Amino acid sequence: MPKLERGLVQVYTGNGKGKTSAAFGLALRAVGRGMRVFMIQFIKGGFDYGELYVVDKLPNLTLKAFGRGKFVVEKPAGKEDVALANEALALAEETVKGGRYDVVILDEVNVALSLKLISLKKVLQLIKEKPKHVEFVLTGRDAPAEIVEAADLVTEMREVKHPYKKGFPARKGIEY
Repeated sequence: MPKLERGLVQVYTGNGKGKTSAAFGLALRAVGRGMRVFMIQFIKGGFDYGELYVVDKLPNLTLKAFGRGKFVVEKPAGKEDVALANEALALAEETVKGGRYDVVILDEVNVALSLKLISLKKVLQLIKEKPKHVEFVLTGRDAPAEIVEAADLVTEMREVKHPYKKGFPARKGIEY
């Protein structure tokens, strides 16, 4: 039985830190209220992120990461990156349309869109076809204008200052 009467579409975008962290915060809150959450990570498979060490310990939270453990910077992207992103999108379509989860999070989907790994048309169709009770969250910098327009809530993380620019490397447990 669905926990939400009306699920919305949320977008966390921008060049600042915290988009995935915000999505995990929402996931933690939802799980705490007995909701079922499914997070699909685009481009993140193979990386050593701290959240991967606790997600299995949380009831009702499922995470599946896709990617080859390298940042995708080539344009056009390689065939393997395109294939993995489309595999993630196929799982997203199945998960969202199935309606078994109260919250579905597509982490870094906006990046996959900006790199042209997946079809914008398919993601927009998925937004339109999501069951009424499903909360749908899309994260990643460079959210396309069409995604922003289709969303009910959009938060833009804006970088004001970042220690990386002073030569501080990413820290285990804080940035990843």
